[in-house]
Amino acid sequence: MTKEDIRLLYEYDRWANHRVFNAASVLTPEQFTRDLGGSFRSVRDTIVHIVAAEWIWLSYWTEPAPGPATFSELRTRRDAIFDPSLFPDFVSVQSKWVEVEKEQTAFLSRLTDDLLQKLLPTRLGDVRLALQMQHMANHSTYHRGQVSLIMRQLQAQPVGTDFALFLAEVLPQPATAAQSS
Repeated sequence: MTKEDIRLLYEYDRWANHRVFNAASVLTPEQFTRDLGGSFRSVRDTIVHIVAAEWIWLSYWTEPAPGPATFSELRTRRDAIFDPSLFPDFVSVQSKWVEVEKEQTAFLSRLTDDLLQKLLPTRLGDVRLALQMQHMANHSTYHRGQVSLIMRQLQAQPVGTDFALFLAEVLPQPATAAQSS
């Protein structure tokens, strides 16, 4: 993957997060925090998990010399910063997402193709940064799907976040023969 591929993937990730977060913003506080027994109990808890995961990976990638102890330390910080009870309403979650998104955008602006090839240690061994970044984007996609399911359980309207929909909405469309005549 090139830096342009990763930038497009993360533009999609941010677009999809915005769509899901906007859909969740219309929930009542009770709906937003209702425990429906899922892996992250509520819409709030699932969205907090998405933001926390994007934060921890970004924090790991920006560490000067990441290692096994780094991830353990970051998990401890994540658990303190992203305890769902610290986010009583949608606005508080969205505010935290804005912070993480800003840091993520700055990181993406500094990416190079060489940096994407850098090997970083994980529990599975050394893995290229590009693959770790793909994993993180896929992780968010998975949990956005869970939010959609919870929204349906709440009788609320989920939104589409398919990559193809993103491409159709965001990328410029080539002119067709009928348009150019």
